[in-house]
Formats: sequence, structure tokens, C-alpha cells
Amino acid sequence: MASTPVTRSNRLGPAEREAALRSMRERELDVLVIGGGIVGTGAALDAVTRGLRVGMLEARDWGSGTSSRSSKLIHGGIRYLEQLDFRLVREALIERGLLLQRIAPHLVKPIRFLYPLTVPIVERFYIGAGMTLYDLFSYTGLRAPGVPHHRHLTRRQLLRAAPSLHPDAFTGGLTYWDAQVDDARYVATLARTASFYGAHVASRVRVEGFVKVGQRVVGVQAHDIETGEHFEIHAKQVVNATGVWTDETQAMVGERGQFKVRASKGIHLVVPRDRFQSKLGLLLRTEKSVLFVIPWGRHWLIGTTDTDWHLDKAHPAATAADIDYLLERVNEVLTVPLTRDDVEGVYAGLRPLLAGESEETSKLSREHIVAHSVPGLVVVAGGKFTTYRIMAKDAIDEAVAALDGKVSASVTENIGLLGAEGYQAAWNKRARIARAFGVHRVRVEHLLNRYGVLTDELLDLIRQRPELLDPLPGADDYIGAEVVYAATHEGAVHLEDVLARRTRISIEAWDRGVSAAPVAARLMGEALGWDTARIDDEVANYLGRVEAERASQDQPDDASADAVRLRVPDVETLH
Repeated sequence: MASTPVTRSNRLGPAEREAALRSMRERELDVLVIGGGIVGTGAALDAVTRGLRVGMLEARDWGSGTSSRSSKLIHGGIRYLEQLDFRLVREALIERGLLLQRIAPHLVKPIRFLYPLTVPIVERFYIGAGMTLYDLFSYTGLRAPGVPHHRHLTRRQLLRAAPSLHPDAFTGGLTYWDAQVDDARYVATLARTASFYGAHVASRVRVEGFVKVGQRVVGVQAHDIETGEHFEIHAKQVVNATGVWTDETQAMVGERGQFKVRASKGIHLVVPRDRFQSKLGLLLRTEKSVLFVIPWGRHWLIGTTDTDWHLDKAHPAATAADIDYLLERVNEVLTVPLTRDDVEGVYAGLRPLLAGESEETSKLSREHIVAHSVPGLVVVAGGKFTTYRIMAKDAIDEAVAALDGKVSASVTENIGLLGAEGYQAAWNKRARIARAFGVHRVRVEHLLNRYGVLTDELLDLIRQRPELLDPLPGADDYIGAEVVYAATHEGAVHLEDVLARRTRISIEAWDRGVSAAPVAARLMGEALGWDTARIDDEVANYLGRVEAERASQDQPDDASADAVRLRVPDVETLH
């Protein structure tokens, strides 16, 4: 059952994709994972590091669904304490510590939040008790939590730390620590890591049906969107990790799923960091849920909403009402209100929530479920980004239980993602690295926090082609080398993959990547062998996407926003 020896490579380019598909078509897999989001990529890594022969298919780009549109937090879920969901909070806090210190220290970073208080004494005692429990849970994983414990702030200290808050809004506050991550970058790195350990992974391959023998699932009918080919892939066990598409994937088996997944839309605004002053992120209560204001490089992320969504799942759209709701909530506590003109980016995502009796998505479970819905098919659904590793482990445990022979237990607790090993040492010598390559230290820090020790590979690219050090137009944080590297090493197939996920230009740049698009397309085209027509098509499609998203954000409701957003065809229709 063990996989055949493979030559390790951290590249995930066109040649590797072709080789992976060829291998999956030619020989039966032990485990095939459907879905290349955070749970699917985590499951592929979990399975392959147990010694299994593993494949993974993603219909679009790595993390292109929910997993690139989150609040970008790695957190225990402090609000779940009020719901007395202590097990979920403890599990998430232990994972937070693992991600910060062992698995991905280059991608997951500590972040300090303010929990402001409005009621003297009683609220401070109540929230302080919750914070103490939060801190205690973070120590229960037999390792230090990787972040400091909470602190109390007087009203004066609060206003000193966050001078843009309205002076009469709060009586004081508490600060606590969680962590944040570039979610899309994390998923792409996880896919590469699974590939590095021997998993056969391919994006832009859609599963359109299951292969069955009697009632048993023994494989899938796959469609390579890039080439148009249709073929079968056989596996002893198939894992359905398709998030908000779980019900649709289950329907292809011809059986009703054991549970339902509801899609809840959450939107976020991206605002320049200089629009208001605060050294801390903010957690604010609203009448419906909580509102996060999260430091994000040169920006703030403000979110989120929590509303039912029944329309197109690939391109959820934010409405004018969604945007106004967030602005109104955050303006209640700011001395100088934000306006629509301050918003440089907007993104919308769908949470896969396990459907329950509650009609409010904000009250549906963030727990996850794993089930063998039919023989040969394991379904994993629900959960949250922070606990993806546990979800992946549980899903593969379920698959392994149906395999013949003894299979090793999960080892992902001790496996760092690509770029993690030696990251701290590289960070400590970042000034020397900058001098050696003739690159500004800030640029090296940017690369280290996105690629870890693999930064050397980008610096080697720059040494060979010094022009790749030039920043992209309208997106000074990102350089040409990152575009080339995304195409050759990170599985980027289309321009959208680079501007929306390998970088975050589509939400961070004022023009949402319009000026960067032609330059990035040319660099990708050189790396992937595109002709002029293909380059022009990629640019035109991306510009159409931006225009449609902007127009949808002026619409009053979900239905009209969805209709406007869908005017632009998916990128895979280009060829």
C-alpha cells in the first residue's frame, strides 16, 4: 500500500501537474481527495505522510473558494466561550500554537487585539474571566502558546493605544493575542508541501461524477479544464472535502448525504492603515455577532457579515448594503468616520456551516463532521480554518479504517510546511541576506514572511534577472519575481491566480490590480509559453472580473449583485 519512491521537488508547475495527472490515471490510488481548499490540501498532506499513495483534484485554483476569503485569522474563537463550546476553543488554541511555532512560523504571525468595555466593573470581571480561560486553554497542548497572555487597560491606556477611537465610546478594555495568516498563500504552500512528500496534485480538474461498483465508490470521472480531456481516476478511498459544494458533490453519488451544509456569506472591507490610528486590532460586538478590525500590512481588514447565501457559490458578491452595514458598525466607535471612498478593496466568501435547527447562520455549528456516507466515500464538512489539520486527520483516519493492512497514524503535528525549517535563522540574518543580494532589507523581510527559507529561490531568480526586482505597477509591495515564481513553482495557471491569491493585489491595490495586470500577464506568459493572444485574453478576463466586482458592490441586494458579477465568464473558458 505504500507509495513508490519519488524524487522530491518543491516545484508545482506545468510539468509537475502533467506528471501528477498521468500517474493518477495509470495506477490506482489509496486515497483521492476532492477539493483543494484548506481541508483538502491538509488531508492530502496527512495521507501522503502516512505512506499512502495519494491524489488530489481541485476544480479551480488552490484555495479559490472559502479558503482565500476568510478573516485571515488563526484563532481560538473567543466568542465561542460564551456558547460554552470549550472543546472547540481548546482544540483551536492548541492548533494556533502549533501553527505559530512549528508548522508555519513564516506564514502565521501573532496579532494583538483590543476587546473594549462599555460597562464598568461587571463587564471587566466577566470578560476578564473569559480571557483567563482562553489563556489557560492555550497552555493545555503541552507546549507554550507562542503569544503573551491578556492584559487589562484603563480608559486612558486604551485611548493611548487606539487614539482614533471615540473617547466616550468605551470605559476601558482588555487586550489579548491571536494570530493571522495569508489564507490563500497558506493553502498553496500546503498543496506544494503535499506534492513535495509525494502526493499527486492537480488544480483546474473538475470531478463530474463517481465511478461505482455496486454501491461502492471506486473512483471519479474527471475533466481537465485546461486540456478538455475526460478520464477516470481510481482509488480505494475517496475523500470529499469540497466545503460549501459538499451537497452538490454528494448528489453525484446518487445518495442523500447524512447532513447538509449551508453557505453563509461573509464580506470584508480593505481600508488603508492611515485612515485611523490604532496599535491594536479591534473586536467589537454588534447586534448580530462580532466585528473584527484587523491590521493587515499597510491596510485594515474590517469584517464580517453573516448572512444566508443561496446563489452562485464560485463568485459570492458583496452588495452596497453589506458594505454600508460594516461602515456603519465601525463608524460607531471612530472619531472620524470612514466612507465608501476609503474602501480600497472588498471581498466576499462563503462559510460551510453544518445545517441545524437554527435559522440564523451566525448560530450554526462551527464544528466539523466526518462520515462514510457510502462505501468508499468519506465526507468531511464544517469546521474552521484554524482547525484544518484536525479535520484532515479525522477524515484520513476514517478512510484508513476501511483500507487493508496497518497504516501509520497521522504525523502532521510534526511536519513543517515548505519554507518553515530554518525560518527563524533566516529571519535573524535577514540584513546579511539583503546585503549579499543587493536587495533592500524591507524587501527581504517581505519575502521571508511569504516564502520562508524558499526566499533564496526568488533571490536567485533576481540575481539571474535583475529586472524581476521591480515592483508591479500600482502594487509596490510585490515584485516581478513573485509572479514568475507563482507560475513555475506555485501552481498558478491563470493571471487571476496570481493577482487574487498568490499575491493579494486584487484586494490591496487601489485599482484592484488593473495597472499590474498587463505586466504580470507578460511575466506569466514568458514562464508558461503563452502567445500574445493568450496574454491579451488573460488581461481582458481579469479586467472584466474587476469591473464586474465593482459593479456588483453597487447593487442593493444579493440577487442583483450576483447577476452583475456573473456577467463575466470564468477564466477557464479562455481556451
